[in-house]
Amino acid sequence: MLIVKRFAMILLLAGGVSAVAAQEATWIWYPGDFDIWLSNKMQNRRTERGSFFPPFWKLDNHYILINFHKTFNLTAPEDVSVYVEGEYNVKLDTKLLPGKPSQVTLPAGKHVLDMKVFCQDRVPAIYLKGKTLVTDTSWKVTFEDKEWIDATGKVSDQSGTVWLPAASGGFNNPLQPPSAFRLQVTPASAVRKEKLSQGEVLDFGKETFGFIKIHGLKGTGGLSLYYGESREEAMATESCETLDRLELQNAPARDSVLPLSKAFRYVQVNAAAGVSYDSVSMLYEYSTVQEKGNFRCSDEEINRIYDVAKYTLHLNTREFFIDGIKRDRWVWSGDAYQSYLMNYYLYFDEPTVKRTLLAQRGKDPVSSHINTIMDYTFYWFMGIYDYYRYTGDSSFIKQCYPRMQSLMEYCLGRRNKDGLMEGLSGDWIFIDWADGLSKQGEVSFEQLLFCRSLETMALCAEIANDAKHKDTYNQLAADVKTKLFNWYWNTEKQALVHSRINGQPTDHVTRYANMFAIFFNYLNNDQKQGVKKQVLLNNNVPAITTPYMRFYELEALCALGEQNYVLQEMKNYWGGMLKLGATSFWEEYNPAKKGAEHYAMYGRPFGKSLCHAWGASPIYLLGKYYLGVTPVTAGYDTYTITPVLGGLQWMEGDVPVPGGNIHVYCSAKEIKVQSATGTGKLLLNSKTKPVVSNGTAVLKSGQQYEVTIEKNKAYRITYTAL
Repeated sequence: MLIVKRFAMILLLAGGVSAVAAQEATWIWYPGDFDIWLSNKMQNRRTERGSFFPPFWKLDNHYILINFHKTFNLTAPEDVSVYVEGEYNVKLDTKLLPGKPSQVTLPAGKHVLDMKVFCQDRVPAIYLKGKTLVTDTSWKVTFEDKEWIDATGKVSDQSGTVWLPAASGGFNNPLQPPSAFRLQVTPASAVRKEKLSQGEVLDFGKETFGFIKIHGLKGTGGLSLYYGESREEAMATESCETLDRLELQNAPARDSVLPLSKAFRYVQVNAAAGVSYDSVSMLYEYSTVQEKGNFRCSDEEINRIYDVAKYTLHLNTREFFIDGIKRDRWVWSGDAYQSYLMNYYLYFDEPTVKRTLLAQRGKDPVSSHINTIMDYTFYWFMGIYDYYRYTGDSSFIKQCYPRMQSLMEYCLGRRNKDGLMEGLSGDWIFIDWADGLSKQGEVSFEQLLFCRSLETMALCAEIANDAKHKDTYNQLAADVKTKLFNWYWNTEKQALVHSRINGQPTDHVTRYANMFAIFFNYLNNDQKQGVKKQVLLNNNVPAITTPYMRFYELEALCALGEQNYVLQEMKNYWGGMLKLGATSFWEEYNPAKKGAEHYAMYGRPFGKSLCHAWGASPIYLLGKYYLGVTPVTAGYDTYTITPVLGGLQWMEGDVPVPGGNIHVYCSAKEIKVQSATGTGKLLLNSKTKPVVSNGTAVLKSGQQYEVTIEKNKAYRITYTAL
């Protein structure tokens, strides 16, 4: 008998799930359960000044009893090793085998193998390995076995059991089950130490994340550690956001690693008179995602911005894409949605996207919006849409589709009498952190995201072969879009107004719905130019001060061809943080603030996160709108490359795609391109007809030319930039 216990080990996920090769065994479980279980562990680690600080929304749990099912046909008998997370039984052709076998002998011919596994503290999971029979995603699983046995002992002929394909996650070692998963750690030391009267302040040189390790700790009394993303925070013992306090009683000298990871650059260590230690270091904790994308250009400040953006995203790419490493360390849907987009231009790491989407969605029944925020529910749908667009992974869409349907039914059930989304009791309408931003009535921004979510449902219904609902979702999306422009578009203001209250449109204009309407391509050319002039480049429209919405504002301007303007904005905004000494990008940046004002938020002097995932958006902007690489059909089967220098003398980089990279070099005289996938169209503007090695430039209109890019062929184009 073999029951796999919890292991105290470090397991590298190393970029996550890979396709299971033929005859390669892997741990399997019920779809989504590992992601939910892992997110519960991660999201409940947050503390605030030593107090437990869990999320405030509903947390689901994994199913605790799972039936694993496999029909097989063997040419010869086969011995199969059995590893299990939990209590279990084994049935062969509906007959229960005795005990809890660690190995079973399966007979030749066609048979059915079932295993029931019960586990509360971990996800029920199994790993079987024989010569030909192994656990993989061809197995079926259910959490509700609707079988019965009649008085004669006969198993029912009819079944209402709903079977799903099993999920796996790259756990291919029988002695390293899913519950053993840990992020990797590596030792790191402070770069500077400053002595204090009762201790010292350690400076680790830049924003970091991990476990403090105290070497040679001994004695009797208290030891206090005060963490700070800034020196001011570490010195503020009464108001720093995170701290640790230890009480020792005749403790012999030993090395001690504190149990909870923290975000910090500075740590103040204060030891009571009876306590001593040799030194303090840290174990830096990180995800092993691999950088596949890159960017370099003629502007060294932009290069520095790109590098710090990469580091910011890396720190916030953990078991999941989280918001910030100091707080909240939760899986917020709006924050994660931006991380997905940055990920597609840096890591192209599909497993972390899928884990995050599955963890956010949780289980049925739906009783609230994701994170309780209406717009965050819609970002979840949009995350599904973009995942398919970039990866072409239809199997994940099919897996998610039933939970997409139930979440959309929840949304449809909360429409008002006019068929629009309006905040009800328990709904948080977030949009952005902005003083005085009205959330009353039917906000145009929410209708815009709702429309895109319905379009996503129609796309996924087609993938799931649900033609009936595809038509329904398309009709609903068309209805919302019609109302959006009939009721919110103000011809005089050349903009979508912010809201309707009691059925009447307000005359207030904000940037949010208007900029999304541009890159959703919901506006005609005249409307786009009107929005650019009257909203995006209009200083009378309230400015955006969070990197969260600057992401979308600058994307809209890039989509309008304003790369020169956006480049300067990046230098001003993200460069402004660098000039203030930032080593990662912040949750919010207002250039008008001074000194320690930059650290305050939420009514607390150090409430702001100085390492927030949404601050890393230059990764996405530079990859999509300067290198210009964008998928046209799912998984880059077809794509476009539209390089725009935007004031740079030259730029070069790689955009990761399924199966490799698309490499782009561009100057005012030369473009070089090579792609590992699909068929692309290079679009460029030139005063003269470009000369192309390995191809031909075709005039499309005016001075725009098109070059077809084939897989694994190198192209060099000489041209004269406009």
